[in-house]
Amino acid sequence: MTFTLLARCPKSGQIGIGIATYSICVGLYCNGLRGNVGATMSQAFVNQGNNALALRLLEQGLAPARVLDELIANDPDSAYRQIAVIDRRGEAVAVSGAKTRGWSGHRIGAGYVAMGNVLAGPKVVEAMAEAYEAAADLAFERRLLAAIEAGRDAGGQAGNEGPLAERSAAVVVCGHHDHAELDLRVDLHDKAVDALRSAFEEYEPYRDYYRERGRNPRQAIPQYQFAENLRRRRREAAQ
Repeated sequence: MTFTLLARCPKSGQIGIGIATYSICVGLYCNGLRGNVGATMSQAFVNQGNNALALRLLEQGLAPARVLDELIANDPDSAYRQIAVIDRRGEAVAVSGAKTRGWSGHRIGAGYVAMGNVLAGPKVVEAMAEAYEAAADLAFERRLLAAIEAGRDAGGQAGNEGPLAERSAAVVVCGHHDHAELDLRVDLHDKAVDALRSAFEEYEPYRDYYRERGRNPRQAIPQYQFAENLRRRRREAAQ
């Protein structure tokens, strides 16, 4: 009961994931990203070991289709999974297992995979893909956010008794560093996608400040002073 957009940014070379689900703490399972290697996600009935194995195989130079074949061959319950794999060049493959719960499916585009299970229908995946493509002029993180917001607005998840809320959500982006360049998650919230957007917009002005504070700690202003300056600029902009 999850919808996801996994992608490689053609401009920056970054890889990232936007994901939302009725399950809680979904960010824990977004460990299939590695800069200069590729991206992968295994969802539905999650097998976290798939992510680690896929990254090792991508690092060895295997093509995404071969990686996917190896994951399936290595997993007797692969029919219960949805799996996407993208390499560092943006080549993408995906599978929606026959035993994933409906509606379940995916769409592969240029450098991305939109997929989901226990959804209101194919319109959810289509909306994510279309929103991601339409936001090509935005920053990569904003494209991922736009995709999962579009999936939610298109109906999101639906169980036997009707719509299901998104209780957790995450956006993770990796680039040319050993660490994530963005790792935002909402682990439990009645409107997790809204809360994720709010967290992103609050954090975004701090990103350059935190980087500069790490590079130049001796001249960094205190964080409370930065926060007050930010509040003042916002008040002035609202007037």
